[in-house]
Amino acid sequence: MKTKHLSSVICSALVLLLSACGGSDETGSGTTQAPNAAASASIAQEVIPCPSDPGISYICGLMNAEDLLSIGDTGMILTSGMTSEGVNGHLYMVNPLGDSWEELVSGPNYSADQDDSMFPNCPGPLDVSNFSAHGLALNETEANRFDLYITSHGAREAIEVFDLDLSEGIAELTWKGCVTLDETIMHNSVAILADGGFVTTEFADESGFEPIFAGEINGGVKEWHPGGEVVVLEGSQLSGPNGIVVSDDERYMYVAAFGTREVVRFDRSQNPLTKETITLDIVLDNIRWGEPGKLLTAGGNAEGGGWSVVEVDTSTMEAVRVGGMDAEAAIHGVSSALQVNDEIWVGTYNGDRIGYFTKQ
Repeated sequence: MKTKHLSSVICSALVLLLSACGGSDETGSGTTQAPNAAASASIAQEVIPCPSDPGISYICGLMNAEDLLSIGDTGMILTSGMTSEGVNGHLYMVNPLGDSWEELVSGPNYSADQDDSMFPNCPGPLDVSNFSAHGLALNETEANRFDLYITSHGAREAIEVFDLDLSEGIAELTWKGCVTLDETIMHNSVAILADGGFVTTEFADESGFEPIFAGEINGGVKEWHPGGEVVVLEGSQLSGPNGIVVSDDERYMYVAAFGTREVVRFDRSQNPLTKETITLDIVLDNIRWGEPGKLLTAGGNAEGGGWSVVEVDTSTMEAVRVGGMDAEAAIHGVSSALQVNDEIWVGTYNGDRIGYFTKQ
């Protein structure tokens, strides 16, 4: 099955799951600070009228912003933009102060310059006319300059790697390489390791979504290091492995098991991996760091009727709900939660907006 078709099948299945949950198919410390002046200057004033709902405000015009990420201390937010029927992928940078956003891949400051020493096996630049931006990961290499890794579908299944430079007051995005992945698997999220390697989750394969609906183990976590091969980590297999983050010391890896509604903590110092799990009352999707030692995850309520954001204490593996909305809210299919000061920002795999509300 071609990757783009597989991606479409998975997205359709997610919409069905959302409907079953009572929703609608309408279209470290992870906290960040207010945007600084240099970064604010780079945002195009793309502002679309977008009425709020009680308890939540929106920024509209962003297609399927499945994952959200703070861009260091710039105060800006980066979002992915997955494909939908007849629509190509996107990558957005959002200015929370002005409710404005900029499209980076199709913008004037996008370029390609392959790093052959780091990515010698990459077959060539990203096809920007046929890609789907899914999971995101950032690593700051110098002040206001970042390595950006994206799980991308479309013309190829790969981790696409970019340089994102905000140091001169504009957003300059340069593609610099890729690591190709198995075309029969839809990979979901990615986390960057200290040596420039990564870990990424195998969300679904050619058997589709049925094994995940049934809570069956269907995929694991893959790891890659520069100069090496992509390998599946022994003991990492889960049901619909989705969001992933790694602790600062890289000992622990936290993964969302979509099919069984679990947050799983793997100890990477053990071979094979050992794990601890906690089961949540949501169909959890991405995972992000929130306040120190805390994780944020989001998804549709398991018993139906809206969605929730849940905070997990990594020291105790205990969880508490910190926000959410009922089925009447305009945003559904919520897939990612990001803490920005005292606000929670949320994205969706199936919609035209992102939202933000005060953390409970």
